[in-house]
Formats: sequence, structure tokens, C-alpha cells
Amino acid sequence: MGYPDNVLARDEQVVLHRHPHWKRLIGPSLMLILASVAAAFVSGYANTLDWEGPATNVVFGVTAAIWLILVGWLTLWPFLNWLTTHFVITDRRVMFRHGLLTRSGIDIPLARINSVEFRHGLLDRILRTGTLIIESAAQDPLEFHDIPRVERVHSLLYHEVFDTLGTEESPS
Repeated sequence: MGYPDNVLARDEQVVLHRHPHWKRLIGPSLMLILASVAAAFVSGYANTLDWEGPATNVVFGVTAAIWLILVGWLTLWPFLNWLTTHFVITDRRVMFRHGLLTRSGIDIPLARINSVEFRHGLLDRILRTGTLIIESAAQDPLEFHDIPRVERVHSLLYHEVFDTLGTEESPS
């Protein structure tokens, strides 16, 4: 899925578009499995009891309501946050947008970027992810966590910055 064209300037081209690394979805996926197993266990146990129909139905309803709340809060919400988080490099700027109900973001013009760094530990190296650190002319360094293939993104961003500076410094 490409980044929406309505946020791009005329003639601006997307060079790279990434969501955070899928490792952010491991916890929510485990919570989905655990909540489902717990709900199935409680429902199965309630089904073995010699309660009258309405009491069993109340237990099933309460179990389903708790399951829906847990799955919505601990699984669906993190997935939608992951889905609505965008790290985009264009031929003019770096954009970061995140948030589901309240959106926020930052744009960094390529010409203002002073340095680009990356950092990743052993687990991040195994999963091919890491933190990208961008230092611009007017701000403290910005850290973007869980960027997939961070070394490739670092190299690509460095080349885009170099190309931008090269075109601005060369006489037209």
C-alpha cells in the first residue's frame, strides 16, 4: 500500500514507505491467543456445570464481553496503531505520521538533515530492524524506533540527502 498522494507536494516522489517492524505485533498476537484460550476454557468449564440455561448464558455473555474488551484493547488497538504509523522518505523530505484518532507527524526537509545514524542490538539485527536517528539543523536528534531494514533505510536516506545537497550546491 503506497502512501496517500494527497500529502505530497507537486512532483514529489515517494522513495520509501514503511510501517514499523512486525515485531510490534508479537505481543498483541500473543494476547489474542491467550484471551481466546482463556475464554474457551471458561466457556467449556461453564458448559460442564449443572446450571440452568439462563445462568450458563449469562456466563457465556460475560465471557464474550470480557474477551471482546481484551481483544479490542490489547490486540485490535495496537494493530490499528501499527497500521496507521508511516515512515516515508520522498525526494524532498522525511515524513513520520502516527496515531489513530489523534494524528500527529513531523516533516524534515532533506536539505536540513545534518547526520543520519542507526542503532540496533542483537535481537534487532536478527529481525533486521532498528532505530534510525536523524539530526537536523534546528532540532535535537529524532529517533524513529522499529524501522524495518534500518541499515538499508539509513543508506538510502544518506544518498537522498547527498543527492539533494548536490543539486542545491551545483549551479543551475
